[in-house]
Amino acid sequence: MRVFLTGASGYIGGSVAAALTAAGHQVAGLARSAERARQLEALGIEPVPGELADAAALARAARKADAVIHAASSDDRASVEAMLPALEASGKLFLQTSGSSIVGDQAGGAPGDAVYEDDTPFTPGPGRAARVAINEFVLASAARGVRAVVIAPALIYGGGRGLHEESIQVPALERLARRSGVARHLGRGENIWSNVHIDDLVDLYLRILERAPAGAFYYAENGETSMRALCEAISRRLGYGGRTEPMSLAEAIAEWGEGAARYTYGSNSRVRAVRARRELGWAPRGPSLLDTLAPGATTP
Repeated sequence: MRVFLTGASGYIGGSVAAALTAAGHQVAGLARSAERARQLEALGIEPVPGELADAAALARAARKADAVIHAASSDDRASVEAMLPALEASGKLFLQTSGSSIVGDQAGGAPGDAVYEDDTPFTPGPGRAARVAINEFVLASAARGVRAVVIAPALIYGGGRGLHEESIQVPALERLARRSGVARHLGRGENIWSNVHIDDLVDLYLRILERAPAGAFYYAENGETSMRALCEAISRRLGYGGRTEPMSLAEAIAEWGEGAARYTYGSNSRVRAVRARRELGWAPRGPSLLDTLAPGATTP
């Protein structure tokens, strides 16, 4: 199968691309520069020159592909609008990568009890309403002959398998801890996030490619932990004895930006990947997040 993949040089997309090529699929990846194109080509990925803003290039690549996996941006509506029309009435897959922060509650580090399954209704906060609208726009294209699917991973950890090996949230917390000499969490750090190992997430992408039905929405998770417990594990890993300190919302915004501070580091995002397990036989096997952070473990 020929798969057009945006984000092929990124953490998620690069890991998915590696698995696709290993499985014998032909992968074409969007490349923003000649250097990136050479890097992708060295990995057996056909470079497609262009950027997310290049609507014509996206449409051409989507039209030539048997399936499209959009892993470059969860918030770029224009790129989605460029590719979906090229797939109408084709029955081809369009897989949109979202994220479980769509249910983030802006708790400021306080714990939350709400848990969301794939079909649990919710009202997104203002910082995630546009992303949810993109998800709905993608899924609505199923009525126009697109095998449209949305995947919303929880916090992702583990070493990437492509050009970009580092995840986002855990390394960011570790870098802050190294600079501060102590691991830091927003407020009390009792807010809880579901999480998923990158290898298990990649396995789910491939299962979706093979047999997910049009109009399907999947969370991806295999456990959960509080931000405080995560920071304590980082502290022990760095030899700080598990010691942590709180940070204010203003400090978190200065460190990570408002969206990440409110909807990731300070929120609860507790989801359950019921549909992927039931419908696609997904059975995550990766080590837990806290196990990957144990002293002496491989890089999370």
